[in-house]
Amino acid sequence: MKSWNKFIKSYQSYLKIERGLSKNSIDNYTFDVQRLCDYLSENQMDVSPLVIGEEEVQGFIYAVSKQVNARSQARIISGLKSFFSYLIFEDYRENNPLELIESPRIGRKLPDVLSLDEINALISAIDLETNEGERNRAMLETLYGCGLRVSELITLRLSDLFFEEGFLKITGKGDKQRFIPISEFTQKYILLYRQTVRSHLTIQKGFEDTLFLNRRGRQLTRAMVFTIIKNLAVAIQLDKVISPHTFRHSFATHLLENGADLRSIQLMLGHESIITTEIYMHIDRKRLSEVMNAFHPRK
Repeated sequence: MKSWNKFIKSYQSYLKIERGLSKNSIDNYTFDVQRLCDYLSENQMDVSPLVIGEEEVQGFIYAVSKQVNARSQARIISGLKSFFSYLIFEDYRENNPLELIESPRIGRKLPDVLSLDEINALISAIDLETNEGERNRAMLETLYGCGLRVSELITLRLSDLFFEEGFLKITGKGDKQRFIPISEFTQKYILLYRQTVRSHLTIQKGFEDTLFLNRRGRQLTRAMVFTIIKNLAVAIQLDKVISPHTFRHSFATHLLENGADLRSIQLMLGHESIITTEIYMHIDRKRLSEVMNAFHPRK
């Protein structure tokens, strides 16, 4: 399967250099291509990516469909289509073996949204008698107040804070940077954490500029932030499955419900496409009716 490895590496370089994708995104794009390669190897099908046809790919999709749900199956098909489209783009192939393979129909799955009362209850459940409590409150206020991804939260630096101007500098997917507004309310809790907790930590070399630190003076992990939020949900007996992303989704949803426009929300979330932003927005029928009645000339 050396030929597959060669083209997978070439595809990874394309995604990094031409598309500017992050390592995580590149890994996601190539995971399913590697999965197809493994399937061919396991079934002793010695066929290169340049000549593989619809029949072999269909067999792989059928085998995978017994192991994963429709959403994962659709993602796999999409990822493989992208890989073979790249091969066509580079003139390695003339056709895409997935051209006639349809993705399973799936509903648009939206994460739970937290109400303002639920957000307040979660933050109120934090034990502020501990140093971690002050940090955790500042983190959750930043997640909800600025709509950050968890990766953006844990890599936030002191040098990214422009409080006098009222902005944060965020480095998002593909190392793309954006400035987003931060309220004085959120600034207050970050400053409190910095003054009362962070300033007393022994900070490890290389993390002097990292804002949110663990007790050992190092950057927090994504898993730690997930655990903090899940434990708070258990503490208040919240009957919802939540994660750091729930705060980001709630940030966008609450802005929309209170009259913000999609374009502004798109810029704050750091979405390249407005279509991605629309997926976050689940406007109920009542609100749609209100918009129609308020703005249509034939009302």
